[in-house]
Formats: sequence, structure tokens, C-alpha cells
Amino acid sequence: MKKTIEASLTEDYTHPVRDVLWGHIYMTEKQALLTEAAPFMRLHRILQLGPVYHVYPGATHTRASHSLGVYHLGRRLLQNLVERGGSEWLSKQGIKSFLTACLLHDLGHFPYTHSLKELPLISHEALTAAIIMEEPMKSLVGNAGADPCLCAAIIDREMEGTSVELFFYRKLLSGALDPDKLDYLNRDARYCGVPYGAQDVDFIMSRLYPSKERGVDIDSRLIPNVESILFSKYLMYRTVYWHRQVRAATAMVKKALIKGLESGKINENELYNLDDTSLFTLLEKKTGDSLVESVLKGRIFTTAAEIPHEKTCLSSIKKIENRVRLEQQIAAEFSKKGVKLTGDEVILDIPEPVSFETGLYVTDEKCDFNESSSAFKTETVNAFIKTLYTVRIFLDQKFKDILKTFPHTYSIIYKVLGREA
Repeated sequence: MKKTIEASLTEDYTHPVRDVLWGHIYMTEKQALLTEAAPFMRLHRILQLGPVYHVYPGATHTRASHSLGVYHLGRRLLQNLVERGGSEWLSKQGIKSFLTACLLHDLGHFPYTHSLKELPLISHEALTAAIIMEEPMKSLVGNAGADPCLCAAIIDREMEGTSVELFFYRKLLSGALDPDKLDYLNRDARYCGVPYGAQDVDFIMSRLYPSKERGVDIDSRLIPNVESILFSKYLMYRTVYWHRQVRAATAMVKKALIKGLESGKINENELYNLDDTSLFTLLEKKTGDSLVESVLKGRIFTTAAEIPHEKTCLSSIKKIENRVRLEQQIAAEFSKKGVKLTGDEVILDIPEPVSFETGLYVTDEKCDFNESSSAFKTETVNAFIKTLYTVRIFLDQKFKDILKTFPHTYSIIYKVLGREA
């Protein structure tokens, strides 16, 4: 049995793909056909980090290269776990399904990173599952030795399933030490030219142990590496993913989308299956919104104020409709002070929910990670999240010089947001 499982991870992997980060990535010829299908080719036209290139010009890598990296690390992960006893509950078809899920996990991802995340749209995981269950992907997935239903269910946790193997693969693909995170932290750091995301993948893989219930367990020698991942993720959010200019550009596109949907100029069904270019083409054609033109020309809104989340009532501004009203109130207050603003020239931005997964069991200490000898206790991780949650107010760039000498910015902001507290 073990030899059969090992063979499914080693035999016929003769198709090489050259990757900047991991060198040669080997696939079977039938797996390679998946990357030539139209749904996967779309990922070559979606930047992994959207507007981050405005701050870090090297950040032009795509969802496709990331997906190949996740596949590569997923295969390495399974090879290590099979050597340590994981083959007891794995099947040849299940392994192929997991590797296919790694490769295709972002098929339904929206363009321009998370500018569409708050909109009332079907989740990208559910979209991915639907694409896998439709032609041509369904036949290609089956031809690659995978089960389309299992592959889709690994990605979309809303799909029903009861098998031990399914839950095991779900925990592998989404957890504290998953191949998705290990690739994007390393890849994003490399392309942005920052040191924060680099992880010792070789050592991490060597210290993971299979668990039927939990996915993987670790021993205490891997605690520093988990700490490194947690801190790296925090630093990448603070300096890259949620950099103020990145937040501003994303918020501008989001605002244009919201206006387009509310006015009826855009139908939500038009927002599926887009890439970065077609998203902007749709917005320009259907709305003609100046926000879109500004982003494309690099005229990103300037930061007027940054406020720690504890000084605002986050629950009251989580709803998009509340933020639109508050933006209009902020514009009105600025106008009273002599700075003529409209609601379209103000954006109130709050971060999306973010989590720092620590759900690991430390075998030699016989406890969960947050109860182990690690310095990263639950309160530490919560402090990370609290620090990241900064509410920002952005104004049209034409007000940048005025803001430098305008003394009333924060008093206006607190006055308006205070009404909601």
C-alpha cells in the first residue's frame, strides 16, 4: 500500500516548469494539461498582489505562478507525510485530487486582490469548485487521475463530505503551515524585495508529522519556525499587503464598483470570470468613473488620517452603506472649514478580517501551540491583529498639499466618527 501511495507522488512527474522561487517544478503530462486550459490561463492575467506594484514595482507576479508554487509545496508536503505514516488513510486518487486542488485552488479568485471582497458575491472558493465541476476542467481533472468532486470539496468547505481523507486534505490546504501560505509569503517577499516573508521551507517540511484528525503535528524544534511565519505574516500585512497606498488604490476601485452596482450600471453577474484588465475595462465602459482613471494613471488618493481601531466604532462602519454616508459627512465638515470636498473625493477604509492560524499540536510538549513554550500566546497574536486594524481616511490627491497645513483634519474625523460611537 505504501509503495503504491509513494508511486503516485513520484512516477511520471516528467513535465518541468521553471519557477523563479522553487526552480524546477515537476508535473505529470496530464496535470500539465490543466495549466493550459482557459480557466487556469486567466490566472496569468491576475496579479497576485494587485496594486502593490505602485509601492513595490517588482510585485508583478501572478496568481498562476503562485498556484504552481502551492502545487509544488503540496507535493513535497505529502511526500514527507507519507514517509512518516500518512499513507495509512490516503488513496492514490485522493493524493491526485489534493495535488489538483493545490494547483487549481485560485481558479475562481477575483481580480485586483481583495477589491471585490466586501461585495455581495459568491465566494471565490465556491466559484473555484463550480469551475472544477464544469467542462472542460471536470474531464481534465479526471484525466489527471483526480476525483473532481473530492478536488472541489477540498477547496470549498461548504460542500458536503464525510471521508477522513477529505478532512485531512482540507486541513493540509488551509492551516498554520499550509503550502498556500508557505508559497505566498516567500514569493511575495521575493518579488517585493523585502526580507520579511522568507521561510526555511526545507526544515519545516522535515519536522512535520501526519495526523489523521489535525492534518499535521509538530515537535518543539519547529516552534521558532511557526513563530517566524506568524511574525512574517504580520510584517507583510503591515508593510506590503496593507500599506497605505495599497489600501488607497484598492479602496478607490472598491468605491467605483459599489457606485456602479448601486446605480445599476453594473450587474453583479458581470463581475465573475474577470481578470485585471477586463475589470478595469468593464468599469471604464459601464461607469466612466474618474476613480478608475486615477488608479490606472497612478493618481492614488492621499492619506488624510490614520486612526487606531479602538478609537472608532468598528461595528458601525463595517457596513458599506454606513461608510458611504460617513464619507459624505466628512466632506461636508471639510467644506465648512474651507476645503471644498464632495463625497466622491473621500474614502473611509477599514481592513478586512484577518486571522493568524496557530492550530497546531506540539507532540513532545503534549499541548496546543498557544499553550506551548512559544512566546506567541493568544494575546500576542491578538495584539498583532489589533495593531493592523487601522482605520484610514483618504482624500483625492489634489488635496495633498492643503492637508500639510490644514489643522482640522483629525478633529473633523473624530467628530464625524464620534457620532457613530
